[in-house]
Amino acid sequence: MPRSQPTFSPTPRATIVQKRILVVDDDHAVADSLAFMLSHEGYSAKAAYSGQEAIELSKQLRPDLLIIDVVMPGLSGTEAAVQICKVLYNCHVILFSGQIKGKQLAEEARTGGSDFEVIEKPLHPQDLLSKIRGHLPRS
Repeated sequence: MPRSQPTFSPTPRATIVQKRILVVDDDHAVADSLAFMLSHEGYSAKAAYSGQEAIELSKQLRPDLLIIDVVMPGLSGTEAAVQICKVLYNCHVILFSGQIKGKQLAEEARTGGSDFEVIEKPLHPQDLLSKIRGHLPRS
């Protein structure tokens, strides 16, 4: 009687779920370079260039973390972050700004009950990565 060939059933690989990050800055070079850097660090990162675009993209992407400039034309980063967090309750937020007005807007958001972390521009990439890891620990 001929022997049957053993069947090989590969072990399924563990599914790696990338943390999703949305980077928002009206300076396209800043948003694009941060998103690029974060993609190379293993995150699923996208860039947006306005508060309104961030709100629209958040509906599709459902980011785990929002890194957003505070002072932008039109809708400020704090206003956009507040709106996004009303829908995405578990979305962490890091606000960044290099202007006095940005610090004031961030403080107003905190006083209004939003728990946003604020960091100042310019950002050192390693400092930003450290902050991100504090919000999105790797599983």
